[in-house]
Amino acid sequence: MRLAELAGDETYGDKSRTFVFQDEGHTLGNALRCIIVRYPEVVFCGYTVPHPAESKMHFRIQTNGPRAVDVLRRGLEDLAKVCDHTTEVFQERMTAFKTANAS
Repeated sequence: MRLAELAGDETYGDKSRTFVFQDEGHTLGNALRCIIVRYPEVVFCGYTVPHPAESKMHFRIQTNGPRAVDVLRRGLEDLAKVCDHTTEVFQERMTAFKTANAS
């Protein structure tokens, strides 16, 4: 995954940033937004895919305290934990299903 950071504005400084993810779209954008928007220090979190022909996603974070890049990092780590947990539970349930239905 390639990531670029667009310059912030003078009003919010490091608390507000737009990040550009290359070769990403709605799948990552919506999942990551769902995680980050729940953090109490986040004032705004949203994403857009500027054009379907371009394979990039713009992801915007604005906070009332921490740096936006730190919130993004935390969000990616939390999303990875959710994915790991989902995979573990799926594998456990699949094994249990196969064991119960073995003939």
